[in-house]
Amino acid sequence: MHYRDFKGTKIAEVGLGTWQLGSADWGQVDKRLAFEILQAYVDAGGNFIDTADVYGMGVSERYIGEFLRSTDKEIFVATKLGRRHDGNNGWPQNFTYDAIKRHVEDSLKHIGVDQLFLEQLHCIPTEELRKGKVFDHLRKLQSEGLIKHFGVSVETAEEAFICLEHKDVASLQIIFNLFRQHLADTFFAKAQQQQVALIARVPLASGLLTGKFNAQTTFASNDHRHYNADGASFNVGETFSGVSFQNGVVLAEQIKALLPEGNFATQAIRWILDHPAITTVIPGATKLSQVQSNVAASSLAPLGEVTHKKLRALYDQKIKPQIRGVY
Repeated sequence: MHYRDFKGTKIAEVGLGTWQLGSADWGQVDKRLAFEILQAYVDAGGNFIDTADVYGMGVSERYIGEFLRSTDKEIFVATKLGRRHDGNNGWPQNFTYDAIKRHVEDSLKHIGVDQLFLEQLHCIPTEELRKGKVFDHLRKLQSEGLIKHFGVSVETAEEAFICLEHKDVASLQIIFNLFRQHLADTFFAKAQQQQVALIARVPLASGLLTGKFNAQTTFASNDHRHYNADGASFNVGETFSGVSFQNGVVLAEQIKALLPEGNFATQAIRWILDHPAITTVIPGATKLSQVQSNVAASSLAPLGEVTHKKLRALYDQKIKPQIRGVY
C-alpha cells in the first residue's frame, strides 16, 4: 500500500468506503462479514475508512467503532452528516449549529473516539453551501476540539468551487471514475493549489466497472442499484455514475477492452490513482476478494499516456453524452 498526504497525515491511497456495512442500500452485510472486510483492509496496509451517520442510521459507524477497539493499528475515520431525519426534522433543520453538533456527538459516540479525524457535509443542498453558515458551524466545532478536519462531499463542480472559496476546507469528496472523467479538467488544479485533499467515491460506478454485470443482472429491492437506478431517491450520479444500467454494461465492456489484461476493477481504480490530485479512493466491498482486488491497485504501475488518451476519447465521444443528472 502506498500513502498520500492529507494535511500532514499519511493516509492510504486506497481507502475503504463503508456505505455497504450499513446493510440499508446494498443488500445485507452481517456483522461477522463486516469485521472480516475491515480486518482484511487493515491487514493490507489500509488506514483510511469512510462512513456516514446515515449508513444504516449508525450501523456502519458502530461496526467501525467496535472494530477500532479490537485493533492497535492507527486508523483514520472520516464520517459525514447532513442527511439524517430526526423524527420530522430534516432539511433545513439539519444545518443549524445545534443539529450539526448533535450529529457530530452521535458519531463520536458510535465510533468511540473523542475527536473525529474528518467530518464531511454529506451532499447537502447547494444553497446551504452558498449561504456559508454550515462552514462557520464546523469551524466552531473544530475550535471546540470535536473534529480535527472538515470537508464536503459534493455532487457538482459548482459545489466544489463554492467549497474552495473557504480556504480551511480540508477535503472534497467527489464522484470520479472512468464514467466521470471530466472533473479532472475543472477544479483539480485549484484543489491542488490550495492543498485540498480529493477523495474519489463511486470509483467502480456501483459495480459496473468490475465487468461482472450483464443485461440480465438484477438487484434486491433494498439495493440502491434497484430503487435509485434512475435517480428516484437521490442524485442519480450516486448510482452507476448517472448512466443507465443497460448502457453502462455496454460501455464498461468498451472500457475494459482499452485496459491492460488483469482484474478490471483493479485497473479502474489504478486509473483514478494515476491522477496526482487524488489523495485517496474509497471503494466499498461486500466480499473479501473485493478488498484484495481494490487494494491491489496501489501496487500496479501507472496505465500510461496512450491508454489514458484512448480512455478519454471514449469518454468524450460515447460516455459523457449519456450522463444523467446534475454534475
